[in-house]
Amino acid sequence: MVTVERLRADHAPALLAFERENRAWFARSIPDRGDAYFAEFDERHRVLLAEQEAGLRHFHVVLDGDGELVGRVNLVRADEDGHELGYRVAERAAGRGVATAAVAEVCRLAADAYGLTELRAVTTVDNRASRAVLERNAFETVGTLTLTGRPGLRYRRLLTPP
Repeated sequence: MVTVERLRADHAPALLAFERENRAWFARSIPDRGDAYFAEFDERHRVLLAEQEAGLRHFHVVLDGDGELVGRVNLVRADEDGHELGYRVAERAAGRGVATAAVAEVCRLAADAYGLTELRAVTTVDNRASRAVLERNAFETVGTLTLTGRPGLRYRRLLTPP
């Protein structure tokens, strides 16, 4: 159904197109990245790849059965105790299990390839789709917070090493 690939330099054009095409869709549930994100995309992409190469972060693209980029899943070091999971899928792929499958694969990679033992995530209470993705992937609610001025939930998943 979907393939998850580690972010590479040659993903840049498709990733930028994905972000542009879905900008309004994403802004309905999360803060907009702003115009600077798009204007400085090439440099930002190079920085992300350098951070990934240094082992600080893990970035992934999600491809559909036709090889089209339909999502991304990122692992960003939150602090010395763990990484935070973030994800987004294209509007045309929403509601098809893409996010659930991609998050499952990145959780597997986090344990098996990156040696991580815990992942965290946050979402707003009203983002039912995001909550469902996390819960289907064995994330447990561990607290509350205010996220972009809205009530939110903190999640955690302990990973089992191979």
